[in-house]
Amino acid sequence: MLSDEEQIRELVQTWHSATKAGDIDAVLSLMTEDVVFLVSGRPPMSKAEFAALSQVPHGSPRPKFESAAEIQEIQVSGDMAYLWSKLSVTVTAPGAEQPIERAGHTLTVLRRVGGMWLLARDANLLAPVQRTST
Repeated sequence: MLSDEEQIRELVQTWHSATKAGDIDAVLSLMTEDVVFLVSGRPPMSKAEFAALSQVPHGSPRPKFESAAEIQEIQVSGDMAYLWSKLSVTVTAPGAEQPIERAGHTLTVLRRVGGMWLLARDANLLAPVQRTST
């Protein structure tokens, strides 16, 4: 049986793999029903809003996602845990010449539900990556 920390690390890996594959249903299964995302420049976002923003119209090409997370800390207390990570995300929209790159830190609160760790709150502090011209 995996330890709590191992299960949380596996959740993070599954999130990144499912996002890259465009498997929105898998990503949504990693969240509590009352999940809240805190992102700079917009009101808090619910699971339904996350799902709606993640949908690609049928027959349309989907964006290409690349991401990497460096977990800095995981703390578990009973059925609650938090995760602090350094995250980088690159999104290339179909037909775009340049990808959108963002990087920074996230603070994630997880809750154990039915024996599984799920994302309950996420504060995303990613900022645009500034590239210098050569």
